[in-house]
Amino acid sequence: MNTADHRSEDDGPVMRRGRRLAIDVGDARIGVASCDPDGILATPVETVPGRDVPAAQRRLGQLVDEYEPIEVVVGLPRSLKGGEGPAAVKVRKFAQELARMIAPIPVRLVDERMTTVTAGQGLRASGVKSKKGRSVIDQAAAVIILQQALESERVSGKAPGEGVEVAH
Repeated sequence: MNTADHRSEDDGPVMRRGRRLAIDVGDARIGVASCDPDGILATPVETVPGRDVPAAQRRLGQLVDEYEPIEVVVGLPRSLKGGEGPAAVKVRKFAQELARMIAPIPVRLVDERMTTVTAGQGLRASGVKSKKGRSVIDQAAAVIILQQALESERVSGKAPGEGVEVAH
């Protein structure tokens, strides 16, 4: 009898199995990351040009079709005090449109404070030049968003962040 198939309440929270995509929405670029089906390692996927929103959303829809995630995690930019400004309003609207487009796959908003800063610092420390690094920073920020979401679920046993309601 395989004990790995029989979890007791003492084993702690249960992590859902399945690939996830994470998106770091910016004005010029959208960073995309993905993880393995066990939710262990987040890796960069690509940077989608963000100025043409319909084209960006079409590309994100193609990535959802290709990766078949159990959910898409979108970074919600909050202020250091936790408030939401114009950037958060824009991301919420983007997430709602994406959720409607990729339904029934759920879209979740997760706090992304400092992810771009952290990603930029890490890339500079590894020798990536800022000109070349801009598109890579967006992917790295998406990786950080996804890793934080996965860690949150690992600890709590609950899906991370808040669900996006699909407007009909």
